Amino acid sequence: MIEAGEPVLKTDKLGRVKTPAVRRERLLDEFERSGLGGQEFASLSGIKYQTFATWVQQRRRKRGATHAPAKSAEAARWLEAVVEQAKHPGNQNLAVMVLHLPGGARVEVMDEKQAVLAAVLVRALARAC
Repeated sequence: MIEAGEPVLKTDKLGRVKTPAVRRERLLDEFERSGLGGQEFASLSGIKYQTFATWVQQRRRKRGATHAPAKSAEAARWLEAVVEQAKHPGNQNLAVMVLHLPGGARVEVMDEKQAVLAAVLVRALARAC
């Protein structure tokens, strides 16, 4: 079902979906901010990788860049978080956010103060990479 305000995507004679230029540019902007690899971003966006790679290559040629743009320090990074129920030593049920970091490290966050410290840790680790 098409929602109000959502454009209808056209197809060519071979049945391929024609992505409007404005949407393509928005996707490419998001890709540059995401910090993800091309294959992963294309998969998450529901775009065939070869099509997406062609868009990226065309944009780089248009900008005169022959290599991938440097990732800025402000690039968004995706981090998977899982909320689990845990037994607190005082026998209370608490919601715990578990962060699985690169290298196998695991951080459990049980309250707001720990969340702030976890955010500082993640930022520090991102700068170190």
